[in-house]
Amino acid sequence: MARGDLADEQWAVLEPLLPEGKKPGRPPIWTRRQLIDGIRFRVRTGIPWRDIPAEYGPWGRVYDLFRRWQRNGTWHRIFTALQARADSKDLITWDLNVDSTIVRAHQHAAGARKRGTSRRSRPAASPSNPLTMVSDAHAAA
Repeated sequence: MARGDLADEQWAVLEPLLPEGKKPGRPPIWTRRQLIDGIRFRVRTGIPWRDIPAEYGPWGRVYDLFRRWQRNGTWHRIFTALQARADSKDLITWDLNVDSTIVRAHQHAAGARKRGTSRRSRPAASPSNPLTMVSDAHAAA
């Protein structure tokens, strides 16, 4: 077992949350624990999928399990179940603090007009401008 792999206690919590295998027949060569440890190794280190160490199984198999479970919502269900378990044991503190020094207005909010003050802006081009007259003639045609 490598440094970042699941401990036996962690695996005992995680294993019942995993979906049942649907294919009868020959047992898999790589255990789900190895493949999940491979996924966790990749996510933790940020390496490319092809660089996953061989002890976790072939990179294609590790990626396939990750992607299938991502598409069918298995990871979300596991996360939700673990979060609910931790919350029921009061292991999560749900405090929220918003510091006003980091809350900013949208960049377009800076130049809004104030009520009662109306500043007229200059027109982009005057009607006597020859370029404006040419573009108006093309627009009318």
